Amino acid sequence: MQAWKDIYTSYMHKQQQASPPEPDKSPLTGNLQADLQALQARLGDNGDLVVRDFQLFGAHQAAMLFFSSLVNMEQVREHVLKPLMAGPSGHQDIPDSIAGMIHYIWSTAVQVTQGTTTTDISVLPDAAVKGELILLIEGVPEALVLDMRQIDMRGVEQPQTEQVIRGPREGYVEKLENNLSLLRYRLQSTDFRIEISPIGTRTQSRVALCYIESIADSGLVAEAMRRISMIDTDGILDAGYIEQFIEDQPLSPFPQVQCTERPDKTVAALLEGRVAMLVDGSPFAVIVPALFNQFFQTVDDYTERFIMGSLIRMIRLIALACSLFFPAFYVSVISFNPELMPTEFAVAISGGRAGVPFPAVLEVLIMEVSMEVLREATIRLPQMIGGALSIVGVLVIGQAAVGAGLASPITVVIVALTTIGSFATPAYNAAIALRMLRFPLIILAGMFGLYGVMIGTILIVNHLLFLESFGVPYMSPYVPGKWRDLKDTLVRVPLWWMRRRPSFLHAKDNTRIAGSVSSAYVDQILSQEGETDE
Repeated sequence: MQAWKDIYTSYMHKQQQASPPEPDKSPLTGNLQADLQALQARLGDNGDLVVRDFQLFGAHQAAMLFFSSLVNMEQVREHVLKPLMAGPSGHQDIPDSIAGMIHYIWSTAVQVTQGTTTTDISVLPDAAVKGELILLIEGVPEALVLDMRQIDMRGVEQPQTEQVIRGPREGYVEKLENNLSLLRYRLQSTDFRIEISPIGTRTQSRVALCYIESIADSGLVAEAMRRISMIDTDGILDAGYIEQFIEDQPLSPFPQVQCTERPDKTVAALLEGRVAMLVDGSPFAVIVPALFNQFFQTVDDYTERFIMGSLIRMIRLIALACSLFFPAFYVSVISFNPELMPTEFAVAISGGRAGVPFPAVLEVLIMEVSMEVLREATIRLPQMIGGALSIVGVLVIGQAAVGAGLASPITVVIVALTTIGSFATPAYNAAIALRMLRFPLIILAGMFGLYGVMIGTILIVNHLLFLESFGVPYMSPYVPGKWRDLKDTLVRVPLWWMRRRPSFLHAKDNTRIAGSVSSAYVDQILSQEGETDE
């Protein structure tokens, strides 16, 4: 307790003092103690700041400065400190002049892969907070900066938000180097380009822009770089921050970039001519341009045979439509057009709603809001008690609500089917957009019946047609329609039939499958059916 009281007293004393001086922009003096004091004044008092004085080769006074929380102490001891503290007998070629000591240490003594030298003291504090080790020598107005950064991260695991039946089980982690290595492992091409630059005046988060130079459109790459360069904020903590700064219509509920934590999905996008962005500290990649068609496609669509993949995709689309329109159609038919139902079914529904005091629109809204609250609470709760809450919620919202007369059984069935349908949408951000648009459609249905549903649908479709993602129409390839690009939309044709990349991406190299090989194979297949390709 006394130690914390001393820390508190020291902190309050510093707060009452004048503002700290501006960073020293003068070059290193060569005076070891003076340079160390200048660096420590810039970095402030930190419990993990280490300043290690030692005798360089047993003859020269030197010191290392680094943050123990950012570097591997074992590597510092074995590969830096141990060889530098060895006596002169262990180094036969030590220069006589102290001026050439930095070059000798870098080329002969230390065993570090990345490092640099500098004479500017103003850049050293930023290097230290990035996990680099600073070596200063008495009498040398130059510092050796060694990259010793190492932060423990979780291992590569199966993505939690994009699980597949058949496909790789690798997902991104928080460390940027690991994520880039996963891309390099799958994309062993000399045309693969990675541009890395920090963003955020305080966090200095490294953002990597990835593309394939021989495929991606130069205009798309330049536009992505321009939008990233215009980000001026103090911190980027996740790829979602980048998404909100670069999308075309930030007020739209529909996502205009694609987020994924799967390296194979990112590589597939790069091979189509898209651009991906990764942020250090985030397990997600942002892919642009992103179109509406992408948000109901999964890796399973391509790893399974095309017939099964197309069938699963059609089921997913039906679930998507149900999650958006099912409650609104129910309300409009119950409230305005009961004649559209068979007589027996209408009588059964009327009997079920006999004890419900609310109109259909209010009944559905109550149940939908209850389900949204239950779903959000289940996601936020710890996994151990989340399952218990789900069971309690289902019992309360289901049987207990019907027994209490708050909802009819058919309404519970409708809301349950709608909720299940929303889970079938692979992209989480797209599923949220559909969930949000469901409520105005229900209100319009309660006010105007099927006319309201039609008006809401027209507004949504018009909004989708208005959207663009990095200059590409959001509803491509449906609008404008192009037969060649429709091969991978509602259904997926065989992979050997998709010879070209999507035309709306304007790829430099438009050929995906070599014509000589695919033509012979396609002609062989189609000749059995008596057809010709395109």
